[in-house]
Amino acid sequence: MTKSDLIEKVAAQLNLPKGKAELIINCIFDSMEESLRQGNRIEIRGFGSFEIRRYKAYEGRNPRTGDPVGVNPKRLPFFKVGKELKERVNAGGAPVRVSRPAKSAASAPAPAPVVAAPAPVVAAPAPVVAAPAPVVAVPAPVVAAVAPVVAAPAPAVAAPTAVVAVPATAKPATPASGKKKSAGKTR
Repeated sequence: MTKSDLIEKVAAQLNLPKGKAELIINCIFDSMEESLRQGNRIEIRGFGSFEIRRYKAYEGRNPRTGDPVGVNPKRLPFFKVGKELKERVNAGGAPVRVSRPAKSAASAPAPAPVVAAPAPVVAAPAPVVAAPAPVVAVPAPVVAAVAPVVAAPAPAVAAPTAVVAVPATAKPATPASGKKKSAGKTR
């Protein structure tokens, strides 16, 4: 419901022109705002209460850059729903659960069994059984330094692999924008 919907509803129920209903609604909201601004609590029995909550200053972080940012102290309005409103809303929407006495097994039909469909079986491709690739010495162009190749023990079944030598002068890849990505929030 919006403010204009509320104005129309008040105008229809009280048989008032919309202009007068708007004045009434604005007067109520302005009075509530002024009371909260002064630090007073507003309590409407059966509906709820409004109060101001005070928050201390703290040091937050800019989520994009991670830089520390000072956050000033603030006062924020807070609404706490009343018990009667909560009960009326719950009773009007979904059916209310009431504790019931235990049913006898003879009068209650047995619940239908829940049958879950079996999960689809996805077969992995069969591993290729091959002899270890022979190491062939190939004359390489003159390179100042070559990254060392560390070989792990080969499993019983291994796929053919290729060894690529990378010159030590190669630069690590950077994002296309040229900016480093932030590591995100750290707490």
